[in-house]
Amino acid sequence: MSADTSRGTWPGMGDSLMFLVAVIAVWQALYLVVGEVAITPPLETMGNAYALLRSADFWPNVASSFRALGIALAIELVFGLLIGTLLGLNRLAGEVAEPLIMTLYSIPKIVFYPIVLMFCGIGTLSVVVFAVMHGILPVLLFTMTAVRNIRPAFLKTARVMRMRAGQVIWRIALPATIPEVFTGLRLGFAGTMLGVLLSEMFGSKNGLGFMLMNAIGLNQVNLIMALTLVLVGFAAVVNLALLALDGRLHRRK
Repeated sequence: MSADTSRGTWPGMGDSLMFLVAVIAVWQALYLVVGEVAITPPLETMGNAYALLRSADFWPNVASSFRALGIALAIELVFGLLIGTLLGLNRLAGEVAEPLIMTLYSIPKIVFYPIVLMFCGIGTLSVVVFAVMHGILPVLLFTMTAVRNIRPAFLKTARVMRMRAGQVIWRIALPATIPEVFTGLRLGFAGTMLGVLLSEMFGSKNGLGFMLMNAIGLNQVNLIMALTLVLVGFAAVVNLALLALDGRLHRRK
């Protein structure tokens, strides 16, 4: 059993390592071509990122971004679950709403940002609203699809037992949709993080996006590269963790 596990694990780790080496090689080659005016080399960027993590000015901005990210994810989970479950149980409403949701999903959310700023102003509220707009639709769609695929026998049993709508949602629909909901949340995480950063870049006075925008305005290449490396590293680690948990939930289903 351990041999099978090692055979399944090492090729994946080897591919990841080769991809990482290729990225660093291309990064170094690009630096040799364009120079320090545009980017910094990999080793120097890692050193700058380490210095950034030790900076006292960095962590208040991290706290601001993570607070908005956490609030947005919680809103997406609650409302995505609720709306998706209701649309999944009501097939007619779901069939009417699904094309509208898919159309909205395909539209770049940045076109709605001026409206968000007009109603929410500059600050945490606009950051959270814009982030939710990026991440709630995958949760909603995956929940709706999962509820539609619930075994009809379960719903017939609920009708025979004369269960109320709330009981059907809590005792049947939600437990059956957990793996798919988690998949939607995993897919929505990247969009939510992007929404937080974009909103902070153009409509906030703090946060990692605000730091990045200031660095771009002042042409601080060292800070831009270091902050980008930290953000990419964080997103990669979280995505790998969510992907592993997602696979475990689907295997247990």
